[in-house]
Amino acid sequence: MTKTWRLTEQAEESLLEIALWTFETFGPRQADAYEKDILAKMDDIAAGAAHTQSCSILLGSDISEDVRFGRVGSHYLIYAELAGYFVLLDLLHQSVDLPRRLVHVVGKTRI
Repeated sequence: MTKTWRLTEQAEESLLEIALWTFETFGPRQADAYEKDILAKMDDIAAGAAHTQSCSILLGSDISEDVRFGRVGSHYLIYAELAGYFVLLDLLHQSVDLPRRLVHVVGKTRI
């Protein structure tokens, strides 16, 4: 059964920044293609068809098993899996210090 999903304000801001940067750097076709890839990955996560991992492998017991990440292109999709839906917390570029940023993302997010 496919779960529904929603985005935090931070995730919405990150998606917009990614779209604008991709548009300015690679043009409208690539920006559209990358947006479709991100949305497809989110749909795959919601359907239980995506390979994802618990963020606890990066932070140990400091984080709930329900906070997970998947990858699309150059970005990590950080999300929390809840009973009937999931919440996209943020999208982080592969070049960031993922463990450090995860502490920040999870610490300031209200689900």
